[in-house]
Amino acid sequence: MKLNVSKITSLLAGVVFATSVAAETELTVYTAVEAEDLARYAATFNETNPDIKINWVRDSTGIITAKLLAERDNPQADVVWGLAATSLLLLKSEGMLEGYSPMGVEKLDAKFVDGDNPPAWVGMDAWVASVCYNTVEAEKAGLTPPTSWQDLTDPQYAGHLIMPNPNSSGTGFLDVSSWLQIFGEEGGWEYMDALHNNIARYTHSGSKPCKLAAAGEIPIGISFAFRGAKSKAAGAPLEIIVPSEGVGWDMEATAIVAGTANLEAAQKLVDFTVTLGANEMYNTGYAVVAYPGVAKPVEHFPEGLLDKMIDNDFEFAANNRAAILKEWQSRYDGKSDPK
Repeated sequence: MKLNVSKITSLLAGVVFATSVAAETELTVYTAVEAEDLARYAATFNETNPDIKINWVRDSTGIITAKLLAERDNPQADVVWGLAATSLLLLKSEGMLEGYSPMGVEKLDAKFVDGDNPPAWVGMDAWVASVCYNTVEAEKAGLTPPTSWQDLTDPQYAGHLIMPNPNSSGTGFLDVSSWLQIFGEEGGWEYMDALHNNIARYTHSGSKPCKLAAAGEIPIGISFAFRGAKSKAAGAPLEIIVPSEGVGWDMEATAIVAGTANLEAAQKLVDFTVTLGANEMYNTGYAVVAYPGVAKPVEHFPEGLLDKMIDNDFEFAANNRAAILKEWQSRYDGKSDPK
């Protein structure tokens, strides 16, 4: 029988192709990382892990957290990459995270690593609250610069101030949970009642208030410091104000979702997130990262900000998250942007 060499070659090639396709693992990764950074993160990871494809599901912190909780009994994500530590503490308490000690985790600053062995989550970077103040628009409106959170309740700022909705934004939640720690529970809600009188609207993004202030659409936006520094470096007439009472902060962290069918690939991704190279990438978007010695000085980052970071009680924020958000929504949600 005469063999058809070209046909056999073609069949073999098809088998090889099918095998290579089958060998590729797809990871569903839920994230609240800024959308502009995701392609770069995936491309860098794929340089050493070309057989693992990341399918991103990206939204703001509150939306991703709610989605994960809703899927508790039927998880759709394999990994959570870049979600607030307060959210991951909540997921941990619900038994939704798979403990894993990634290679090299001992090189990270200990406060960025969950205390369990193996850790349920590992931190990446931190972001810190601040006030973005547009000097040009504020002057037009006859405003004087605030120096404290309490200053923002002054009637002169009525309608000139925006902040993130804590139900959808991690930045908004760290603001609210930090005020409850700074002023006490009763004093915190009294403060937010007074602040609400001056709020023009609540956004569903933590960076948006600063972006809008940078664009001159509002004089004052409560946001986070790195966003303000980035906008100022791009030429926006901003001052980044650090309120005198102290500022809230949170860290972005990574975890494996319990029950994933792609555990080995998920572990490889988490291994990557703690590397020196990954932390160098985080430093392009955040001034504070988990790997000591990596963070470079950020142009226009407000002096003394790190000293103003409160001694954040992450357990308080995580354990009381649902009650805090319910109370906030009942009081203030009427000024929120449409979803």
